[in-house]
Amino acid sequence: MQVPFRFMHAADLHLDSPFRGLSKVPYAVRERLKNSTLNALDKLVDAVLAEEMDFLVLAGDLYDAADRSLRAQLRMQKAMGKLAEARVQVFVVHGNHDPSGGRSARLEWPEAVHVFGTEEVGCRPAYTRGGELAAHVYGISYAEAAVRDNLALRYRKREGAPFHLAMLHGNIDGLEGHDNYAPCRLAELAAAGFDYWAFGHIHDRRVLHEYPHVVYPGNVQGRSIRETGPKGAYRVDVSEQGRISLAFRELSEVRWLVREVRLGAEDGEQALQDKLLEAAEEARRESEGRPSVLRLRLTGGGALLERLLRDREAESWTAELRDWLGSPDERDDWVWIERIALEAGSVRAAAPDAAEDGFLGELLRLSAEAASDPAASRALLDEAAEPMRRHPKLRQWLDGRDAAQRAELIARAGELAAALLREGGE
Repeated sequence: MQVPFRFMHAADLHLDSPFRGLSKVPYAVRERLKNSTLNALDKLVDAVLAEEMDFLVLAGDLYDAADRSLRAQLRMQKAMGKLAEARVQVFVVHGNHDPSGGRSARLEWPEAVHVFGTEEVGCRPAYTRGGELAAHVYGISYAEAAVRDNLALRYRKREGAPFHLAMLHGNIDGLEGHDNYAPCRLAELAAAGFDYWAFGHIHDRRVLHEYPHVVYPGNVQGRSIRETGPKGAYRVDVSEQGRISLAFRELSEVRWLVREVRLGAEDGEQALQDKLLEAAEEARRESEGRPSVLRLRLTGGGALLERLLRDREAESWTAELRDWLGSPDERDDWVWIERIALEAGSVRAAAPDAAEDGFLGELLRLSAEAASDPAASRALLDEAAEPMRRHPKLRQWLDGRDAAQRAELIARAGELAAALLREGGE
């Protein structure tokens, strides 16, 4: 038997994260996004206090860069002070974005805040607000950005507490699409003797194991169209019998969303207009009063879809849809259309040319094969973009594309070339 307690598990705050490409968006959208990570922190503190949490664990990447912005540090200091006044402990590990070796301001932090060091795995007692021992909390921070060692192997449970909570920022089982920092195996974590592993680094919330619990809460605020849907933290309740229950708490200031709009072969402009507006209003309803940044993906087939691709009409539709939805200055639950995109393969799938002989059929087959094979898409893109690689910024952009983005580039290039060839043959 143990004293029941509850804590909040959050990670990847990325405070004061820069939102690039905002120069042409309305002021209300730009300011809301620029402040969104900081406002998500305030919502996190409010949730901890409103739900009477006993303590808070922050599993890395509190800041977006090793050289932390002063604004982010001051907001964090204010938040921690507010929690300390309510006798809420806070436990922190630093990750790859905010390693301990980064530049930071000389600020004083409340005694209730403990930041784990980088030399060895530390252990600290966590108490309920009533002063009873709830758990031992363990953690280690990154000394530098790229940590390749399996830090999980250094964790050792220390007796004397009814519950053991381990904090770590890292990649479990080489989850794809994420840097493989502090790599570890789920089997190792499950066998280590801890009751709960509070992880950070992966920006999607995931419960990888129960008893012991191995949990990623995701980040608290989406920062691009690649981080869609509700974002927040997990409330964790531990009963007298040691039963663990998780409840997600959304903290997003702004939601990023992607919605599909499917066109039929006979659909015209009016059908497209109706479907775009319907998708945007559905996104507004689903965001539950929050503003949202929305990408609309057009799928299906037909002449209209080909024309959108060939004549860049999607940009005109984007501008008009933004106007129809109203100014973000006029309502708090605004929907900003990030762009209207053609789903990779949508035009190709609707065209019979890929089954035909000749150059056009060969072009479509080649793009389809490359788009479905990561190695082939990388090779084809490298070859096609070789002249662009002479420019440093373009080379950096190309190298930063993941497998899905490379496949989309190849597929869209094939579709555009096919549409132009078909037009030239008419």
